[in-house]
Amino acid sequence: MRSAKNKIYQLTSAAVLTALGIMIPMVFPGIRLDPASFTLASHVPVFLAMFISPVTAAGVAVGTTLGFLISGAIPAIVARAATHLIFALLGAVLLKKRPELLNGRISVPVFAFCISLLHALCEFIVVIPFYFSSHSGETLLTKNFLNLVILPVGLGVIVHSLVDFTLAFIIWKLLGKSSAFSSLQKGLDKR
Repeated sequence: MRSAKNKIYQLTSAAVLTALGIMIPMVFPGIRLDPASFTLASHVPVFLAMFISPVTAAGVAVGTTLGFLISGAIPAIVARAATHLIFALLGAVLLKKRPELLNGRISVPVFAFCISLLHALCEFIVVIPFYFSSHSGETLLTKNFLNLVILPVGLGVIVHSLVDFTLAFIIWKLLGKSSAFSSLQKGLDKR
């Protein structure tokens, strides 16, 4: 019975977080500097899903990617969203094995930075072919590449990811203080 409740919880959580992940880019303020885009809280649903379970993280990452695809986002942005599956799944698996990472004064910021670094690296790698297809003849060392890819997609995503991780972590901790949420969590199997 607990396993069935856990599956329902994960499925319901994934559905709600996917819906939020699709809605947030439509209504929250953002900055778009193709191929980079920064929308406040756009990664929060993915991080919250990562805190729940690997299955939930994978479902939300795939669902939000499909949301970007359906919304007509440019291919580079859809490809960037698809890379969320990597950091979300790896982060969720790590948290499943070591849930205490979300409880330490040092482990939380270290975990957040490592996940944000992985997030930025994945997005940076996936954007490179899009950049060179429209800027043929350039090399990795040009000023354009630095200004259009390395700074906004590389460094910008690290900062954006850290901000969204912090928002998600605050929400997660506040939810944990809710008696209804705590009861639900205690009634379910561990991840």
